[in-house]
Amino acid sequence: MPVKAITPDYQGEVKDKRANFGDNQVVYVGWDHHLLFAAPFAYPVPPQMPFKALLSEVMPSTFSDHPEFEQISWDDTEWVLDGQPFIPQMDVSLENQGIGHKSALRFHTPNLTGFQNAGV
Repeated sequence: MPVKAITPDYQGEVKDKRANFGDNQVVYVGWDHHLLFAAPFAYPVPPQMPFKALLSEVMPSTFSDHPEFEQISWDDTEWVLDGQPFIPQMDVSLENQGIGHKSALRFHTPNLTGFQNAGV
């Protein structure tokens, strides 16, 4: 979204640039139709992390609060990366799959409808 500054010569410092996260990058992950979470989570993760580590080591720290999390069949999960359909490769690093700094990764679990069917 473009920003219109009050003065035409405004120069602001970008605080969430890649260089400010050391060896990590920020990846946003959202679970579609599961309204217990109002927005995607932002995870600072190393770009070399394999996708399966994101699923098993990072995402449970937040998504496991949902009562359906343990029921997810990752084989049936549908993924979208930066607005495009995506099929993750579990043993390949995030960066080698095009998951970059500030990428938006969304997942949909077709057989789960959210807490008390809130996602229907």
